[in-house]
Amino acid sequence: MSASGCADIGSEDRLSGDHLQEAATWLVAGFWVAYVVFKNPSGVQAATSLSAHEPLLISSESCPVKTGILKWISCYAASLVNPEELKAEVDTFMQAYDQKVAEEEAKAVEEEGVPDEEGWVKVTRKGRRPGLPRTEAANLRALEREKRKKARKELLNFYAWQHRETKREHIAQLRKKFEEDKQRIALMRAQRKFRPY
Repeated sequence: MSASGCADIGSEDRLSGDHLQEAATWLVAGFWVAYVVFKNPSGVQAATSLSAHEPLLISSESCPVKTGILKWISCYAASLVNPEELKAEVDTFMQAYDQKVAEEEAKAVEEEGVPDEEGWVKVTRKGRRPGLPRTEAANLRALEREKRKKARKELLNFYAWQHRETKREHIAQLRKKFEEDKQRIALMRAQRKFRPY
């Protein structure tokens, strides 16, 4: 920074009046307006003291400003993560997590069965009879077990009329199957491809 509060501008960054035409051909389109907020009032005075006839360039050969697709490419390349670095970071995190869990388990084992300052003993599920885990799979297994228990308890054909009805349905099914088999055998005989076994 210069003493005036503005950035230093080298001699190659300033354009004199006779080079304005030449500079207009290579100026980057899009740098027409700039909104500047100054931290100090002295910065405003320093900026107004600059010459309006000599344009200041934002991008130069010594200090290029990336724009457009070049900026997007550099941002994308910066956003990519090196797989080795990511693996190392994840491994260190997991080691720290495993160590933390091991410390918590060791602390829980030490404190198991020991009353606190008020005389209370913390009860955990890691005793002689641990509790059921509260997971979705365990809940589904419990529901299935209950359904099977109910089905076993259910009495089928409790009344005599239910027993007669089921027998009648079973005999009707056997007769229907017998008739279908008779038709199939007749069709095979007609085609001369009778193979009973």
